[in-house]
Amino acid sequence: MKTIYRALKSTGLVLLALWMVSCEDLLTEDPKGQLAVVNFFNSKGDLDQALNAMYSILANEMYANNAVGFDAVAGDDITTHPASNKQPIREVDTYNISNNNSWADELWNKRWRVVKAANFIIDNAGRTPTSQEEIDIAIGQAYYWRAYSYFYFVMTWGKVPMVVKDEIDYNMPLASIPEVYDLIVSDLKKAETMVPVNYTKEPYARNGVNIAVGRAAVKATLSYVYMAMAGWPLNKGTEYYKLAADKAKEVIDGVKNNIYSNSLLPEYKDVYSLKWNNKNPEVLLGIFYNRAGTITNATVCDFLADMAYGGGWGDTNGEIKFWKNFPDGPRKEATYFPKIILMADANDGNPVPRDWWYDDPNAPRTVVAPCFMKKVERAGEDEFDCTNPAAINQDGEKMHQVIRLSEVYCWYAEAVGRSGQGDKTLAVNVLNEVRNRADGTMSNRYDTNMSYDDLAEAGYNEHGWEIAGYYWANIATRARDMFRMNRIKDHFEFRKENPLIEVVEGVFRKEAVPVTGVWSDSKMYFPYPANDVAINPNLKN
Repeated sequence: MKTIYRALKSTGLVLLALWMVSCEDLLTEDPKGQLAVVNFFNSKGDLDQALNAMYSILANEMYANNAVGFDAVAGDDITTHPASNKQPIREVDTYNISNNNSWADELWNKRWRVVKAANFIIDNAGRTPTSQEEIDIAIGQAYYWRAYSYFYFVMTWGKVPMVVKDEIDYNMPLASIPEVYDLIVSDLKKAETMVPVNYTKEPYARNGVNIAVGRAAVKATLSYVYMAMAGWPLNKGTEYYKLAADKAKEVIDGVKNNIYSNSLLPEYKDVYSLKWNNKNPEVLLGIFYNRAGTITNATVCDFLADMAYGGGWGDTNGEIKFWKNFPDGPRKEATYFPKIILMADANDGNPVPRDWWYDDPNAPRTVVAPCFMKKVERAGEDEFDCTNPAAINQDGEKMHQVIRLSEVYCWYAEAVGRSGQGDKTLAVNVLNEVRNRADGTMSNRYDTNMSYDDLAEAGYNEHGWEIAGYYWANIATRARDMFRMNRIKDHFEFRKENPLIEVVEGVFRKEAVPVTGVWSDSKMYFPYPANDVAINPNLKN
């Protein structure tokens, strides 16, 4: 566990450096010195600085795809490049991950840093000479982010050491999967009673939305955690789907009664836009960035390398079958590039908008696949035009969306359907809100006459389309949906077969990345990083 402890020690130094900074902005501190731990938490200002330091660590450790959620490539919505320097992410795409995977080591390492930051506040903030309310708000947020990190751990590695104190133990045993989930639920329940409904002042509230963790975000997270516990591998079933539905309904009722200041944006194209970036009422929880502080290079990660918009890295692109099954309408048009400009066309001075499946027989493309638009940025709030090859911003400031209200609507519908309990009419109504926006019409495709099974699958599918291709800190990626439903193995078999798919009449395409081997449930989890296995013998089991 050398990596864990390297992370714990270095994070302690980062915290010490950040404690001396101003509280003017949640994510743009300017470190100016160090303080001894024993001399800290002596004032309300110390408490604020410790909390701001934790959020700065979150921003720093969650800004890049190799550090925040490339495990989502295991889902059926995302794939990657068959060659180039994509070996770490391709191992996930092919369900054949090595214990020397450098990106997996990064993901593991950075989650422990967040745990360290949270544990420090949980263990020490209580001695601050300020009101109990202020102490509770800080500790509640720390409980939330510790639970968030352990949810990453249990969904990605399964059994992990359970570090719940600000201390180091090189022989820490592995906690079982049920034990980890017990900690997650316990932390979230504590956070639920400690964080406020809404924040009212900077830096924790801005532009009418919560920047820090509010109560609706905690309730929504509990809902999805219960969904995960209801499914594979714990398979707790109906009881936990009912718990998930109850928590989601608390959020829905709070929104309807104006307790929470959240709402769906009228048009799906605005969901990931710069126009709404720092004031998006649909986002229950996000990780925010500022140009003066941490910025992201998310844009080029999800562009194909032969696209002309400033040059792409080709880390991820869309899977063809998922694209084919995605319902037409404004949501699909905003999720994928409707047309693309290829670099060769732009260099010829004749930027012809192409369909993604275009492949020049005289210069075959390495990857022919749909491409996601959700991280595209332009200067200011200008809407991106996919038919214009003008350079985009490679380093941007898009907020990473952890949970959106539309997701909670989908979870409620699915949980009501799988439990056979709850307000079916409400479930259908909120699911129609999601789908009507996706279609751009008042289609009301779902009705209360549908079976509970059909309602469950409709909620599952709508959620998949709502967040397709989005893996930047999202707590409920498509891969996690498939994981809890134990459907990744089915997709493994499909990817092994890799049939040609008719994308339009007479045009057939298939995935560029081959999948081989025999399925084993061990493929559901990442192996522990080799560096840590060499230190802690418990990770060898």
